[in-house]
Amino acid sequence: MTGITLANSSQPQPRHGRNPRWVGFAMLVALVVAAPIIAVLINLGRPTSGVFSHLASTVLPEMLLNTALLVLGVGLGSLVMGVGCAWAVTMLDFPFRRHLAWLLFLPLAIPSYVAAFVYGDLMQFSGPIQTGLRQIFGWSRGDYWFPDMLSLGGAILLLSLAFYPYVFMLARAAFQEQSVCVLEVGRTLGLGPWARFRRIALPLARPMIAGGLALVMMETLSEFGAVSYFGVPTFTTAIYRTWFGMGDPVAAAQLASMLMVFVLAAVMLERAARQAKRFHHSSARTRPLQPARLPVGRGLLVLGLCSLPLLLGFCLPGGWLLHLAIAEGDGLGMQRLAGFTLNSFILSGLAVLVLVPLALALAYAQRLAPGRMMGWSLQFATIGYAVPGSVIAIGVLLPLATIDHGINDWLQSWFGWAPGLLLTGGLVALLYAYAVRFLAVAFNGVDGGLHRIRPSLDHAARLLGEKPLGVVRRVHVPLLRSSLLAAAMLLFVDVLKELPATLIVRPFDFDTLAVRVYQLASDERLGEASTGALIIVLVGLLPVLWLNRVTARSRAGDESDR
Repeated sequence: MTGITLANSSQPQPRHGRNPRWVGFAMLVALVVAAPIIAVLINLGRPTSGVFSHLASTVLPEMLLNTALLVLGVGLGSLVMGVGCAWAVTMLDFPFRRHLAWLLFLPLAIPSYVAAFVYGDLMQFSGPIQTGLRQIFGWSRGDYWFPDMLSLGGAILLLSLAFYPYVFMLARAAFQEQSVCVLEVGRTLGLGPWARFRRIALPLARPMIAGGLALVMMETLSEFGAVSYFGVPTFTTAIYRTWFGMGDPVAAAQLASMLMVFVLAAVMLERAARQAKRFHHSSARTRPLQPARLPVGRGLLVLGLCSLPLLLGFCLPGGWLLHLAIAEGDGLGMQRLAGFTLNSFILSGLAVLVLVPLALALAYAQRLAPGRMMGWSLQFATIGYAVPGSVIAIGVLLPLATIDHGINDWLQSWFGWAPGLLLTGGLVALLYAYAVRFLAVAFNGVDGGLHRIRPSLDHAARLLGEKPLGVVRRVHVPLLRSSLLAAAMLLFVDVLKELPATLIVRPFDFDTLAVRVYQLASDERLGEASTGALIIVLVGLLPVLWLNRVTARSRAGDESDR
């Protein structure tokens, strides 16, 4: 029986689910992680301020509509591009298919706010595209129509190009797991290629596609830099402007709590959709997929269509950034730029040092004490990834600021000394926000690797006298080396690219590459911002290349790719 390990019942086994210390540890982590989210939701019941009442009567309906249209539009665009490209590179044989199968991941390396700045620069009236059209055709202002990129439609297009790899990645994995036998049954029943895709392959892949679409929706709700630059009022932009522009943290928290309700609703709907209907193969006998060879003309057409998301989502913005970095670059010089880079790397490195061991401890706690309470604790501990960075920032600052003021008041009354902002004035609050936001990234990477280690290895180590921590150190860590490295790499890049939480929570005069790029690009100084943006993109390529390596190893029976 494959995948099942039988243990001798006469030998002592670890007592799964009977160790309250591990459950208590997971509950404590869940409470710490969920505290900022709870702090935000509490503001739903507080009396509304004048600022919030003004926002509710003026711009709140527009924000609601824009946010809903943005989520629906980006979800639909990502679904079409992701599922279409995944089906093509898995089921069809056309020129450069093997290369395109991993190149389509590359848009993940470019942060959406960087791509927004590039497209805004390229497509403005004085940009190279419109300038070239006027020179070629002799047009002047008012002689032609050109789409406005700085609009809701432009934001939907750009975010679809940035986020479709989430759907592509999971849809491709789902299609690769399907057996050709199932599709041939549909052929014998008279179903054509489109009917087999719609009635057989797509339902089988629906749960994984739903998971990718949920990631897209959560990333869209979290988006700040791109929609802010495009001038599209959404909840994330309103939270930032209410906090800093109007100086009303209560109103900002109330907006954040409303956004949080939408996020939680999206999470619950996604889980309900994936659990409502499940599709499985009825037989364990499978044959590997053999891509259908296309005629030359159709193959080139499919190649062109599948290359469009890559060209528009990575090649064009990446190439323009490289051109600007060579032609202009950051005017501050390499010393100042190195300082911003060092700040970013310090924050990312500290997050890795804290969160990867914590994720390993949580994954091992689940292994030692599985159960319903442990499951609920882990869900709360990893819910932060679904929460926008701006919401987490508000939730972190509100309780920590209260603690800071309490410490200062107490020290002032007893010792006549006020030390200032101990928590919110340093890196503690920022690292706390990163922990809430990205613990799920580290946990999912570590937990996936831990599940591939057979429990019999734990049993053998315990029988030889090892304590639980010794089992982790001497058995699991060596076997999890690649998983730990992958989790650390993904976490490092996610923290490096994070903008809204860093922008709100960062200490005074402590800027990172993401903040530097955003500030320069917002001031229409994209040439200077290009150097920092290019560094972010180059570092972001690392997990993308690793992702391609993992998917290449997991290909099941794709003979043409071997």
